[in-house]
This record gives sequence, structure tokens and C-alpha cells, in this order.
Amino acid sequence: MMSAVSFVAGPSLLGMNEYLSYVGGVHGVVAAAGAAAALGLTYMFGRSATPIEPLVSLDNQSRLVSVLERIKCIACGLVKLGEKPGQQTFIGLYTQNCVEWIITEQACYYFSMIIVPLYDTLGAPACAFIMNQADIETVVCDTQEKVECLLKQASQTPKLKRIVVIKDVSEDVKQKAQEANIMLMKFSELEELGEKNFRHPLPPHTSDLATVCYTSGTTGNPKGVMLTHLNIISDLSAVMYQLGDLAPKGDDVMMSFLPLAHMLERCCEMAIYMIGGRVGFFSGDIKELGEDMKALRPTISPTVPRLLNRIHDKVISACSGSLMKRTLLNMALKSKAAELENCIVRQNSIWDSLVFKSVHESMGGRLRLMVVGSAPLAPNVITFVRCALGAVIVEGYGQTECTAPCTLTFPGDYNAGHVGPPIAACSVKLVDVPDMEYYANNNEGEICVKGPTVFQGYLKDNKKTSEVLDKDGWLHTGDIGKWLDNGCLRVIDRKKHIFKLSQGEYIAPEKLENIFIRSLFVAQIFVHGESLKSCLVAVVIPDQEYLMHWARENCISGTYKELCRNNIVKKSILDDLSRLGKVSGLKSFELLKDIHVHHEALSVENGLLTPTLKTKRPECRKYFLSQIETMYRSLA
Repeated sequence: MMSAVSFVAGPSLLGMNEYLSYVGGVHGVVAAAGAAAALGLTYMFGRSATPIEPLVSLDNQSRLVSVLERIKCIACGLVKLGEKPGQQTFIGLYTQNCVEWIITEQACYYFSMIIVPLYDTLGAPACAFIMNQADIETVVCDTQEKVECLLKQASQTPKLKRIVVIKDVSEDVKQKAQEANIMLMKFSELEELGEKNFRHPLPPHTSDLATVCYTSGTTGNPKGVMLTHLNIISDLSAVMYQLGDLAPKGDDVMMSFLPLAHMLERCCEMAIYMIGGRVGFFSGDIKELGEDMKALRPTISPTVPRLLNRIHDKVISACSGSLMKRTLLNMALKSKAAELENCIVRQNSIWDSLVFKSVHESMGGRLRLMVVGSAPLAPNVITFVRCALGAVIVEGYGQTECTAPCTLTFPGDYNAGHVGPPIAACSVKLVDVPDMEYYANNNEGEICVKGPTVFQGYLKDNKKTSEVLDKDGWLHTGDIGKWLDNGCLRVIDRKKHIFKLSQGEYIAPEKLENIFIRSLFVAQIFVHGESLKSCLVAVVIPDQEYLMHWARENCISGTYKELCRNNIVKKSILDDLSRLGKVSGLKSFELLKDIHVHHEALSVENGLLTPTLKTKRPECRKYFLSQIETMYRSLA
């Protein structure tokens, strides 16, 4: 079927007609009124006949009626300050996950305003660019540090008029805001202002923008992904439909720790609010996440591969020093893997008591469902964690431009190594990429997505929009996929030499190579990273003349080949590359964690350069595979 057309419009089990019927029936209010009315206002009010579940913070509990009143107050307060109701208004959100984040988001939807999340890893110049491009006049932030960051950029963000801060700030900071002619107001004061100046809502239509979500990208300025209320509702409803009986319910509790600036977390939280569940916000320190999990005891958690990799590594490490522990672990994994093959997922086996009890408790002891996104997860790790946690773990693939997941593994499919079939709201096809020898008739090609989840374009950037969104509405993801015989998708490559690390950060290796090549030590460099690893390594071919001169200056003897094997030389080169990276403003995840110093140049003759002297990355990856594996082993 797929080899003929290389096109899948969602699996036949989840046809589009069924999906639309589901959305119109179960979530009719959502489909009709848009995300703001559904999630923030109408839908929650519509549930008033049922017991109102608390929206949970680890240090605070707020009932929905109270939260809805706060939403109205913040919304009316923003308008009283001068923000105009409607789609012309963009509000910046610059906080960690907290109740106030959600209240501000829903307050914007109350008057059809658009939220624009900001986050630290974007960097100050990117934040300034976003605020200027989106004409942001008001930013809501959480801490004094964020206020100071915004004030430092005030001269570059002339449209910024107001900062609303959740926590207390010093008199010195208040004075700086006054000098910059920027109004600084406490979040509680904004609530009080709105309470005294009530206005009737202006709810959005489904086609209205809900958010502009900026992607950090790898080069140049970030791109503002425009998503409508329909985009968001379509995606989360299709995911809930695919989860079936495992979809969130009113008694579920979710831990919020992935950044709300990312759409996977946003969609998961909206789904919980839609059905009257509860959300707990982590304390703000990722090192304390384990304690937060134990305190909240969530039943559902969206997550990223990095967390699951840590669980895997911690258990393996704990058992490594004892033959008996290793033997018990292997027996437990074998037994539970056999149960997985028979679709048995449980936490009450003898192995759960003997081997995996501490793993269960570290996640609160009640976890039943995890949704994994952001980057691929190694097959051995996802199988291990499914056994260890005794929870259903589904893995999705998507990007901000198609809202969140466009494919998702089925509960009950415990074969690792793929990201599932398309969700019901999406059509997915593969397109030929001749330059990379991927062809759709071989079930391989660039992944393209179409449907109500696909974004409206990049804010004020038609050129970049046209590069990824074709005239027929297909989003060209830049990822290379392969259809498996069971109709599931496997992501196998990138069309451009851009990839994600396991924590979800994008890497442009050629950009980094252009920085590191400035080192006097370096003649050539090949930067390598993998979606299953959290850091970068590199192969460095030193400049022979400079290296020999440097060695003499530092009283290190040896031939060029011998120097390339010298650990002092290796450390000196790595230190210089780290210095260069920091001076050039690279982020910590863009710095190299290890290098292999190689004595032979990359050349056309040895097949590692093109005739135009560009690095042949796949060939280099194969050629240096053993050295790459050695570096990652040493870093483990």
C-alpha cells in the first residue's frame, strides 16, 4: 500500500470521519468555541455540575472557580493597562512553569489576545528580536532576575511598556524600571486592577491565533510559529482519541516540568484541564524533580528521552557492582519483556517488588502513562523503562510547525524503534530526496505533514514560510523517514545537516565547525552528535606546522603522528576549542565534550571530502565510527 504512494492519512483504524465525530461529540464545545473558551472559560464553567477538581501547585491549591476568577481579573487588568482586545495584541510570557503561567495564557484567550512565550535558552538578543517582531508591549515574568534581563535590553526593545512580575523585586530594580520609563507592576496588583474594571469577554474563533511559539533554531534569528486554537485542539484531541481508554481522565494528576514554552507540554496540560484533571508544577529546580514527583505522585507525565536515559543509567549503575543484583535485574527484564509482548503492563509482579520498587517510588508510585517527545529514544532504553516503571509509554514524532505529535505509537505496540503511525488529524507522506538517495518508492524520503494541526506560517516571514510550507499545504519537515511494514514511521536522517541532541536542543554542526576552525591548532574538524546522546564530540586534524612549533615551545617531543596520540596535546586542543566556543557565545550544549585527534587529513582521495572540498558527513561518521563510540563510552 505505502510503497505505491508513500502516503498515510492516519491509520485506517482511526479514520478522519471517526476522528471528526469524536471531536464534535466528546469535545463539541472545544471544536465550536476554540481553545480559550473551552479550556479557560466555557468548558470549565460547563463542568460546574460535577465536582470541581483542584488545579494543584506543590505549595498551593486553587480550585477551578477561583482560577477562573483570577483569569478574568488578569484579562481585564491587561485591558485596563492599555492592551487592546483582539488579534492585534501579543503578550509576552517569561516565566518558569507555574499557576500564573496558565492564568496569563487563559487571560489572553479571554480577549482573543495572542501569547508569546520567552525562555532563557533563547538568549538575550533573540528575546529582544522576538519582542520587537511581535510588537510586545507587556511581558509577564516571574523573578527579579528576569525583570533585570528585560530592563538591560530596554534600549533595544522600544515597544516594551509594561513588565508584570509575580515575585517581589528590590527598590533598586523598581528605580531602574522607572528610569527606563517602563511600568513595573506586581501580578497581584494586576489582579486587583482587573477585579475593579470588569469587561465582558471577546472569545476567539477557532481560526484565530492562540500563540506564536518561537523555535530556537540553529542559525540566524528565531522563527515565530503561528498556531491557531484549531491547530492545538486538533492535535490534542487526536492524541487523546488514539490513546483510547488510556487517555487522561478526571482523576488523573500530571506533573508539569517540561517548559510550557514548548508545545508538547502545553498540549498535555490543556488535555488535562479539558477533562477536569489536576496539574502540579515542579518546584523550579530540576535537581529536586525526584522529590517533587514523590510529593505529587502523578499518574501522567509527558517527558523527554533525557529523563528516561537517566532512569536507565541509574538502575544499571546501581546493579553494576554486584553479580547478584545484575542477575536479578536481567531475570526481571526478561520476565517483564515477555509480559510486554503479551500486552501486559503492570506494577504488581514479584519483580516489581524485588527489583523495581525504588524506580516506581522515584516517580511517585502511581504513574500509569508517559508521553515521550522532543527527540528519539533508544530502543533498548524505552523497553527497559517500560519494564522498570510498569507504565504505558508512548513515543511521538512532530515539531512545533505541526503543533505537537503528528505520529504516535499505539498503546499495546511495544516494538521499539519507531514513532508510530500518523495521528487521526494528520496526513503524512514521504517525498523523494535524490541527493541523499532516498526514494518514496522504497518507502523512504522527507517526511511531509498536512492537516488541521499544521501551522499558519512564520510571523512576518513569508520567505521562510514558503521554504517549508508548499502551495498544497504540506509541511516539509526536513526529517527523513521510513515506512515500516506495519504502517509505522521510523525517523532515520535529516535532510539538512541539522540534528537534535537527546535533550531536544538543535545543533548545526557546520556552524560550530566554522567557529572551531579558528583555533590555531586546527586544520580540519568534524563535529558529531547523535539524537540519542546529550553532548557533542569531534574529530580534529591538527595543523601540523603549528602543532610541531607548539610542542617545541612546551618541551613535548615526538613526531606529528606521536603528538596526535599525546593526551597533553589532546587536552590543550580541547581547552582551546572550549575557550573559542565560549568567546563566540556558544551555548553549553554546543561545546565539545571530547575529541579524537587524527593525523590523516580528510581528502577527496580518501572519500571524506566532496570535489568542492565539503565534508561528506555520512562517510566521516562511518569512517570514524569506532573512535566516536570510544569517545561516548568514555563520557558515559
